[in-house]
Amino acid sequence: MAIKLNLDRVMFERKISLTELAERIGITLANLSILKNNKARAIRFSTLDALCRTLNCQPGDIIEWVPGEPEKDDDHE
Repeated sequence: MAIKLNLDRVMFERKISLTELAERIGITLANLSILKNNKARAIRFSTLDALCRTLNCQPGDIIEWVPGEPEKDDDHE
């Protein structure tokens, strides 16, 4: 997918752990880990809002479009 999540970088810059961030925004550790490791296929606006509020950042700090070959998407054949 051409969309990349940079949550790990933003968390590192803010010096916040996965556990602390999960507790602050009210998301499971497992789901936050999926976002942090760039394995998510979607993100709710409410989650993105909570991340931006907690990390004091903009959505563009977390989400990036990387041009290149899109991966095969079985949902859109």
